[in-house]
Amino acid sequence: MNRIEQAVSTFKEGYNCSSTMLSTYGPSLGMPREQCMKAACAFGGGLARFGKTCGAVTGALMVIGLKYGQADLKDMDARMKTYKLAQDFMAEFAKRNNNTLDCRDLLGVDIGTEEGLKKAMEMNFHMEICPKFIQDAAEILEHILASES
Repeated sequence: MNRIEQAVSTFKEGYNCSSTMLSTYGPSLGMPREQCMKAACAFGGGLARFGKTCGAVTGALMVIGLKYGQADLKDMDARMKTYKLAQDFMAEFAKRNNNTLDCRDLLGVDIGTEEGLKKAMEMNFHMEICPKFIQDAAEILEHILASES
């Protein structure tokens, strides 16, 4: 199973989108899977079910940061490269998904409300709609990681 398939499978197990992305890629970058799950947990549902930036995006951005991010304050090249790769990632994700990064727009409901969450659960968005966003994020991330190695 490749990492794209692994990410979709992990998500379908019931993990949130952000935890799925970070836990799929983080261990190969030195971050233990359990720590990935915990660190990314609050980012699911568009930032704690706030409907903002999709967790597949925030999880992928954390992966980009782990791989390329600035650890030394003087390493401005790392910071600029990370920002550029993150911008490239977000532009491609939005291009594939109606020019949006926001969970509420991607789903067409606000899962931050009781009514929106109920509708998303009734319509089984976790299995019917969201796996596409995980797959898109993983495909884009794979391309970035392969081209920047």
